[in-house]
Amino acid sequence: MNKLVKPSKYNAVLTIPSSKSYMQRAVALAILADGETVLKNPDFSNDSSAALQIAEDLGCEVKRSESEVRITPTGEIKTLNVSVGEAGLGLRLFTPVCALFGRDITISGRGSLLKRPMTMMEKPMEELGVTISLSSGYVPLTLHGKLRGGHSEIDGSESSQFLTGLLTALPKAENDSVLTVQNLKSVPYVQMTLDIIEKFGGKIENLDFKVFRIRGSQHFTSTEYQVEGDWSSAAAHLVAGAVSGKAVIRGLNPESLQADRAVLDVLTQVGADMKITDKEIIVEKKLLRPFVFDATDSPDLFPVLAALAANCGGESVIRGVNRLAHKESDRATAIKEEFSKLGIKIVLDGDFMRIQGGKISGGVTVSSRNDHRMAFSLAVAALNADSEIEISEAQSVAKSYPRFWEDFEGAV
Repeated sequence: MNKLVKPSKYNAVLTIPSSKSYMQRAVALAILADGETVLKNPDFSNDSSAALQIAEDLGCEVKRSESEVRITPTGEIKTLNVSVGEAGLGLRLFTPVCALFGRDITISGRGSLLKRPMTMMEKPMEELGVTISLSSGYVPLTLHGKLRGGHSEIDGSESSQFLTGLLTALPKAENDSVLTVQNLKSVPYVQMTLDIIEKFGGKIENLDFKVFRIRGSQHFTSTEYQVEGDWSSAAAHLVAGAVSGKAVIRGLNPESLQADRAVLDVLTQVGADMKITDKEIIVEKKLLRPFVFDATDSPDLFPVLAALAANCGGESVIRGVNRLAHKESDRATAIKEEFSKLGIKIVLDGDFMRIQGGKISGGVTVSSRNDHRMAFSLAVAALNADSEIEISEAQSVAKSYPRFWEDFEGAV
């Protein structure tokens, strides 16, 4: 699917979708909880829908409505073959969860997930009681054995998602566990994990995000959990308001632990006109200064920050390029190549991306690379182009934000 975006003044008043990051974590905990869990304000993006299907596959009764999802474990696994779709978090989260069942469960995926190496899970899982059979280092993978707990060392330099999976599952293992983590990135995402585990009654001792002590044989209590709004989805609209009009965004928690809340720090740095209350965040267009920002802990912001930088006078610098290699696309290369089609010069300098703001040229077709966040970014960039821009593979937004185009087009 292609989308044609014309230069436009942006005027959005939106309630943002729920966080797929919190939703997937909540589904995983609901699978392991005692009794019925009620998830309010649920997310039904592709990634979250895949998580709900896994809950059903692992024997849960799942009742869906627009306002809530009810998940009740039954103890009867329906299939030993589950799919996480294209969800990178889903794969790394549900692998340890599935390993608690002690069955030879095969986990598959599709699309870009088939190109993401998963060998980092093999040794830690083996130390904790489970052997993983990979397909030349990639999914599909098959689990052998049962997650029993123990001691393991985790490399957190590439992603915190596997650590999130272990922290979620190990409280239910029969033995106590100690995880030692080296070079942890994306600390905010681990904070999110610990936060929601606590809300389900789990207890984990966190020693400065370097050592985690986890008592085994814990019980997660069924609960009613409100899924908060998604800062990753909101970032595109907030930046659109800053560069091309006004955005009034509702449904966000201003004190959220979500990493992409850091977009507010960048918007403050560039001098955007902002007002923040408990009910809404308002961002309006203003002459913008270039910025310097370390996105190591919030790499999903890279694409939309590139669109922001293109609209700032002078050179903006974003750190954290090394975090972008194994996303839905090779995002660093994708950003550089697609924005060059728009006349924006980008230099990749080791771990730094240097973006020269300036005139955005239209009259071209750019590709989302089947990456939802690239689609968001290119749509924002098109608002201030000198002529219309066509975005290919625009359907990629369904991964995290199925109604993005409806919301975006309603604001232009």
